[in-house]
Amino acid sequence: MRAGMAPRILVVLALVLAIGACAKNQPPIARPALPPPPGPTTTTQGPRPPAPPAPVGEPPLVPPEPVLEDSVAARSLDDLNRESPFQPAFFDYDSADLTPTAQKALDGNAALLKKYPTWVVTIEGHTDERGTAEYNLSLGERRAGAARTYLVSLGIAADRMRTVSYGKEFPFDAAHAEGAWSKNRRAHFVITAK
Repeated sequence: MRAGMAPRILVVLALVLAIGACAKNQPPIARPALPPPPGPTTTTQGPRPPAPPAPVGEPPLVPPEPVLEDSVAARSLDDLNRESPFQPAFFDYDSADLTPTAQKALDGNAALLKKYPTWVVTIEGHTDERGTAEYNLSLGERRAGAARTYLVSLGIAADRMRTVSYGKEFPFDAAHAEGAWSKNRRAHFVITAK
């Protein structure tokens, strides 16, 4: 029996091998890779870049010194002209010559123009109500021009000042007496740009 068994075992073994040979080869099933463990490792792309340096502690911020806002420069043009920092230059009757008092007022105005170098002003020439309209317009123009010329002599750029004459049209004081007339004979300053 043993001799008859050997051929049977060979047949079974051949049959198993034949079945195994006929079976199609299937590719292996890909399984997801586990993430690499933390720590220094290298990848196929090369070594990891070095870690960024630790941030340097910023010094504590010290608040700046409080800036005292210039109350004059911070105001609007309307407010500035309503409460004008400029002094008018007053003139004698029928004159466009600057008196020492008018020069002192213009010295102060020049200091303001130097302090605020972006300001542009219009110098208005005014007269009292006596005289013809034509004469007063001419006199007002001479008064505004005299004030402008004096300021230019003090170092103020001429292109920062415009002149206009209103003659007797816009009196400061509408009364009909010498006290009012002396207030109306003036070169008046209006800030037109800052």
